[in-house]
Amino acid sequence: MRLRVKNKWNDKNKERSIEDTAGVIAFNLWKIASANVLNLENEGFQTDSQSQRVDVIAELVAFYVHVVDRLLADKNYDEDKRRQMIVSLAMGLAKTVKDNRVDFDGEGDHSQAFVELLNARMSEYAGFAYIDNEPGFQLRRRVGEHVQAVMGEKDNKWVPDQVMDIELPDALKAFKRVVRGLI
Repeated sequence: MRLRVKNKWNDKNKERSIEDTAGVIAFNLWKIASANVLNLENEGFQTDSQSQRVDVIAELVAFYVHVVDRLLADKNYDEDKRRQMIVSLAMGLAKTVKDNRVDFDGEGDHSQAFVELLNARMSEYAGFAYIDNEPGFQLRRRVGEHVQAVMGEKDNKWVPDQVMDIELPDALKAFKRVVRGLI
């Protein structure tokens, strides 16, 4: 997957707020996760609706937010700034999820549902190994299982393998360029 992502600021000397940085990262995470869904569909995996695509994107984005948190922790990023970054990132993504859900599912408390999913995944993923800036096998497997749970039935049993062996490694390359370039 070769995606064009924003991984550096045009004006390097300008001061950026954490919210500004989180907004750009959120945009890129959504773009990467959307490309993952498209790749899954191009490989013959089934999604039945736009709503189901958003379910898959939400699962992938929850994983990517966790990876941002791990990367910041590994860089010894200030704890308060790290927390503020993750909260800003989560709120930006919750708005994007809500905007998409309203388009496909109608009105509802879509932001809160995403925040609950994100909190559950952050808590769950914290128990898995993350070694040398890379998510461990069990963590990647679990992400694949969560994506499998929201995908269609066609070739569903192969979704975790596709996600952990093909989608995540490619996505993490683009994703790390974004985070390193902006933070």
